[in-house]
Amino acid sequence: MAENGTDCEQRRFGMAKEQNNGSFQDPSFISDRKTRDIEERQSIVLWRKPLITLQYFILEVLINLKDWSIRLWHRRMMVMSVLLLLAVLSVAYYIEGAHQQYVQYVEKKCLWCAYWVGLGILSSVGLGTGLHTFLLYLGPHIASVTIAAYECNSVNFPEPPYPDEIICPDEEGTEGAISLWTIISKVRLEACMWGAGTAIGELPPYFMARAARLSGVETDDEEYAEFEEMLEHAQTAQDFATRAKLAVQNLVQKVGFLGILACASIPNPLFDLAGITCGHFLVPFWTFFGATLIGKAIVKMHIQKLFVIITFSKHIVEQMVSLIGVIPSIGPSLQKPFQEYLEAQRKKLHHKGDSGAPQSENWLSWAFEKLVIIMVFYFILSIINSMAQSYAKRVQQRNLSVEKTK
Repeated sequence: MAENGTDCEQRRFGMAKEQNNGSFQDPSFISDRKTRDIEERQSIVLWRKPLITLQYFILEVLINLKDWSIRLWHRRMMVMSVLLLLAVLSVAYYIEGAHQQYVQYVEKKCLWCAYWVGLGILSSVGLGTGLHTFLLYLGPHIASVTIAAYECNSVNFPEPPYPDEIICPDEEGTEGAISLWTIISKVRLEACMWGAGTAIGELPPYFMARAARLSGVETDDEEYAEFEEMLEHAQTAQDFATRAKLAVQNLVQKVGFLGILACASIPNPLFDLAGITCGHFLVPFWTFFGATLIGKAIVKMHIQKLFVIITFSKHIVEQMVSLIGVIPSIGPSLQKPFQEYLEAQRKKLHHKGDSGAPQSENWLSWAFEKLVIIMVFYFILSIINSMAQSYAKRVQQRNLSVEKTK
């Protein structure tokens, strides 16, 4: 009797376990579970759950630091080689000698390039939401150089203070000596470095999709899951957004290098899909990165530079300011701060803004500075929220694994 009772209990437990496992294999259950998990993760933001968000953010940072420490330890020979190289460069940097002028030149150029590459990476890598560094940094820099070039009739700005501050050289050029190509050449280095940074920032989607395809393990990345779902329902796609994504995917898949180059050479909000497509279909790394680098750092950057330079050329700016004054009722009041700002910039270029009483800050400059601060602050908040949600995903995956083993 006791043995029969034990057998009954074991069979009952086995049936319960099979039913439990069966529920996990039910497609509708899995879909509902994923939807609930995504909604739960998206609710973890600083303005809704500040304490939990900060706690998860700190835990995710610690996990990432641990992972990177392990990776560096596994590549300790390479790390030691890099440290040895840095030690040699440090000795050359601090020892006095005739080489110091070359050291200072290389240091200045490397820091300048690293600054723009970093801004480019921040613009495209995501980290919650990309920081629009072209609108906030590179675009205004090109516009300032353009305005100064037409005002000074030269691009040979004294260094220093350029590039921190632009002032006209003592010997100004002749009227009409400035051309589009002259200004393009002046800002080519920083623009190309920014474009190279945006190309580097496109690598994470490529590596994520490639790793998922090679390993055969289903990833929890929402963008990759959306991409796979889009491929499954490609024949029945009706809305414009899905058809546009499919067009990008077909172009990249069928044309290859030239297709990637075409997608990277124009302002394209769907380029993340090109990276996922290349990773999913195992496009070679240098084919993807080479086309992306050429498209973003050379072709696209020259298009964007031309647009900014033409927009802020002397006659276009004067026409835009005069057109503002034509607006009924509010035109003259809107036109005045723009005229004051342009006049202040001209005086500053010719050293006339330093003498006399301190100049009052123009409201346009004040508004732009506050806009930059707000966008950087929002970018930092998005990073905190994104990392907190990444840790929440780890917790959900761990809980799901525990439930499956019960």
